[in-house]
Amino acid sequence: QVQLVESGGGLVQPGGSLRLSCAASGFTFSSYAMSWYRQAPGKERELVAIISSNGGSTNYADSMKGRFTISRDNAKNTVYLQMNSLKPEDTAVYYCNAYAAWGSFEYDYWGQGTQVTVSS
Repeated sequence: QVQLVESGGGLVQPGGSLRLSCAASGFTFSSYAMSWYRQAPGKERELVAIISSNGGSTNYADSMKGRFTISRDNAKNTVYLQMNSLKPEDTAVYYCNAYAAWGSFEYDYWGQGTQVTVSS
């Protein structure tokens, strides 16, 4: 079955760094665009970053540009999110997403999330 398993979250001080990982299984990882989303308490889930299936294209939410880097290793079926210069407002549950569409069929998978807390 399809699984997306996030890891790497935790508590970090402002200005610190974390690297999130999302290990995928049960589908053809290299055919899917991968994204990271986040959801803070009381707020809607928002897109953090997205990477194309071959890793050749990336895009970021404005508030993450220059601080976060999304990457993927198709040989390891894993997508990463390197987060630097973390701020308290980055505190949220971070989710991994896999998406693909072929014709009228869409495939959209989510992980269970990993908590990131930025606090002194």
